[in-house]
Amino acid sequence: MDKEFTYNSPLVYQRADPHVYLHTDGYYYFTGTMPQYDCIELRRAKTLNGLLTADSFVVWKKHTTGEMSDLIWAPELHYIDGVWYIYFTASSGSDRWQIRPYILSCSDSDPITGKWKELGQIDVGHESFSLDMTSFIHKDGKQYVLWAQVLYPGGASELFMARMKNPWTLETKPIRLTTPEYPWERHRFEVNEGPAVLCRNGKVIVTYSASDTGCHYCMGMLWADEDSDILNPLSWHKSDTPVFMTSEKNGQYGPGHNCFTTDRGRDVLIYHSRGYKEIEGDPLDDNNRHARAKVFDYDEKGLPVFGEPVPNNI
Repeated sequence: MDKEFTYNSPLVYQRADPHVYLHTDGYYYFTGTMPQYDCIELRRAKTLNGLLTADSFVVWKKHTTGEMSDLIWAPELHYIDGVWYIYFTASSGSDRWQIRPYILSCSDSDPITGKWKELGQIDVGHESFSLDMTSFIHKDGKQYVLWAQVLYPGGASELFMARMKNPWTLETKPIRLTTPEYPWERHRFEVNEGPAVLCRNGKVIVTYSASDTGCHYCMGMLWADEDSDILNPLSWHKSDTPVFMTSEKNGQYGPGHNCFTTDRGRDVLIYHSRGYKEIEGDPLDDNNRHARAKVFDYDEKGLPVFGEPVPNNI
């Protein structure tokens, strides 16, 4: 392992679904799912390792009743055309599994001290279980979003994508990118969720998480040529094996729900995993999914090679 790129493991304790954004001010901004599922925090540091002890600031709290009052999950911080946005998942409280994607905005220069405004639910064209929205700007200059959705009760969680009119409004009809089709995507539940986007080597690369949130949780990968029509499902290719999964050797279980950042010219995978295999009760009630980081390289085809989850070192 390159000692220059050895990160604290955990990077941040008890933060599932971690998201890191490196801004032009030189700070890494971090957010993730809080153990109580009740608010959104931000923290920042000049280095990834600095995030461990950085001050945590709550920038938004759940409502006491009604819309956005439960299961505050998977926040992501994005900076688009001079405005900060946070995409996140929330439920209504009356039926906690009726979860939907929502968005906040902040026009101030500092997202930690600035004022956040609720822009409401994002209409994805179908009222059903939907979560884990992420965003990227393609080489065409257009914004796209991806998310996971279960279209009907008892159905699979699938990944969808659309081009945006603005950060809170879809411009195109969503396309289905992937559905759980392999055994490693269907352990206990049929799940594709937690998409993340990496544009490298002439490709748009999408990673995602599969199966239940225990030790079988793992990452899959899709890719398309950056010059292809990325809203055409036929442009996409899918790995038939997981690209990042449990490492018994390193004592890390259920790695997934990742994002990407950079560090001194290297690409860095940010993800969560647990340090033990056996979980009592529902894995969602276990708060010990910790954020972690590792650098990675590419194969001869220009696709990421993530290796294995890193062991605990603190």
